Amino acid sequence: METPDTFLPSFGRTPRACGLHARSGRRGTVLVIVLVTIVFTSAALFAFMEKASGDLLVEVREADARRLRTEAMSALETVLAVLEEFRRVNNGLRSPAEGWADPLGFAGYDVGPNTEVRVEFEDESGKLSLPMLDFAGLTQLFVAWEIPKADAEKLADALLGWMRPDYVPSSASSPRVEDYERGELPFLPPERSLRSFSELGAIEVAREFFFDESGAPTAYFQRFKDAVSLYQFSKSNLNGASADAMAALGQLDPNQLQRMDDFRRGLGSYERDGPGFFKSAADAARLLGQQASPDAFGVEIQALRIRVTVKRGAAHYQLSAVVAPPGGAQLVKPGVATSTRTGRGSKAGANSEPAPTPTPTPARSGRDAGASKKLNYPFTLLEITENVVMSSTHAPNTDL
Repeated sequence: METPDTFLPSFGRTPRACGLHARSGRRGTVLVIVLVTIVFTSAALFAFMEKASGDLLVEVREADARRLRTEAMSALETVLAVLEEFRRVNNGLRSPAEGWADPLGFAGYDVGPNTEVRVEFEDESGKLSLPMLDFAGLTQLFVAWEIPKADAEKLADALLGWMRPDYVPSSASSPRVEDYERGELPFLPPERSLRSFSELGAIEVAREFFFDESGAPTAYFQRFKDAVSLYQFSKSNLNGASADAMAALGQLDPNQLQRMDDFRRGLGSYERDGPGFFKSAADAARLLGQQASPDAFGVEIQALRIRVTVKRGAAHYQLSAVVAPPGGAQLVKPGVATSTRTGRGSKAGANSEPAPTPTPTPARSGRDAGASKKLNYPFTLLEITENVVMSSTHAPNTDL
């Protein structure tokens, strides 16, 4: 029996249609695979480019920092050379008003193209030397901040109990060694002067005063940093002394403080004369009056903080160094008891300690003497920090 023609086309086209559908499915699968591959490749390429750009940016910044660091070091050396020249001519450094406020301009320092170099000074010896302060001096400082005397004495006891060996607090409620031993993490006070202001966070009583509940520094913390230096020197420089230092030791009234500030900055009645400085305590007595007790202060810089900032385009670099002239400030060496200094009208009490006596270095001869010979550099480097904000890194006492 013959099959009708009407059925032949349908049977003849079915295998061909199935083949077309199969090929279309394979093409769709390949297309999906290709698209997925492109997506993953693009993501990997994007991640690689992002990492490469970050690495390149780090390299560029490090290269800029190295170049700017060299510029900052060169500027610092120029500044020190200018300071040494003024120190030799004037027999000491007293104030930038002597003529060294712009040391790079004075030296004719050549700054490179598109580069800005700025130099700033801060008289570290215009503050109170913490290793030299006694109970009366610390109490007087805090009372000048309008802190109740009982709280000021308790705070002074807490600080001295942390810094001085065998210190006997004046108040029974002041922290003692046993209070630190009973803590959650027991430890003992180091019995040496502070090496960093962050140590205040470990001192009983002082911790609640200088830090809030979240551990952030309070306004008193910054005020303490501005008024007190961690370096040891005998007298604060009157030419750079802060109002807190004067209030703690000199007991000047507001009119005297204003008159001294106008004289040093060249303001008010001294505007025509420009910034001034005291050459001796007698000069200060003539301006402030004999009752001001200017003998409690010196008139020479014992420690000077120098900040050198270099900018080139978007790159920025800052170098901060504290230097001391010959016979100036020094670090408090571990295990060495510090002496005390009293405020006006106060005397050193039973907790006073003698000033450390330098130990002479025995003379050497021959090859040993040549090996131990140091560069005859006019300043001692007490501290140096680079691109550090609100930090103080105390390097070893190094003779440059």
